[in-house]
Amino acid sequence: MSLQIDTLAYTNKLRRLAPVQKLLFAIALLIISNLAHPPVQILIAVWMSVWTIFYAGIPAKIYLKLVYIPIVFWLTSLPALVINGVHIHQFNLIQGDTITGLDIGGYYLYISKQGIEQAGSILTRAIAAISCFYFIMLTIPFTDLLQILKRVGLPILITDLLLLMYRFIFVLLNTASELWIAQQSRSGYRTFSLSIKSLSLLIGQLFQRTLEKYRQVSLSLESRGFNGEFQVWHSYRYHLSRRYAIEAILGCLLLLELEFKIAVL
Repeated sequence: MSLQIDTLAYTNKLRRLAPVQKLLFAIALLIISNLAHPPVQILIAVWMSVWTIFYAGIPAKIYLKLVYIPIVFWLTSLPALVINGVHIHQFNLIQGDTITGLDIGGYYLYISKQGIEQAGSILTRAIAAISCFYFIMLTIPFTDLLQILKRVGLPILITDLLLLMYRFIFVLLNTASELWIAQQSRSGYRTFSLSIKSLSLLIGQLFQRTLEKYRQVSLSLESRGFNGEFQVWHSYRYHLSRRYAIEAILGCLLLLELEFKIAVL
């Protein structure tokens, strides 16, 4: 999946559109999504999905799989948000917030109306924000992002560290995938005890092989006369799109107007 995401960043339909234009658009919507109410956040998520799937040509199946990830994390935190508990003597204090509940050992556990509203608000904000991040991730190659960060004055040391981290994420995932496939072919996860043993071996081998890859990268950099700064070659000439700029500006203005009306009501 990670390699496929990186490939899509280099081959999507918006590849030749200036990275700065795409980045500013996504950041503007991200700011609006953090300040807006749920209806506006839902519209932002839908609009960014249109840009990502239809304008950039990202396969809907891959995009939906990525959206599924934050939803799973939201579901794992849902019980903590929705279910509350108080001592039975404090029941009168929470009657207006209770949907249903039960008495367990002197404590009253109940489903909270406020908790459901909070969970819904978190979901809409998370989906809106993550759709902005996915747009950046799927349409702007990481090296282009680093070039933008250098232009705005981010220290070279930080951009180089980001590039190394990005590189070793793929090394880590590829190594883990190879080890897991090898263990699967030998029925290493047939039983629970074998699964625990195979997982411990995988983690140990993963750490060892990652260190070895790091040594190889260090030696290759030294042999090529690394002077403390990574140089990334760019073969693309980007252009600004007036049509996309007008659409982005008008869309943001409409979202702000809708948010203002909701806030007044």
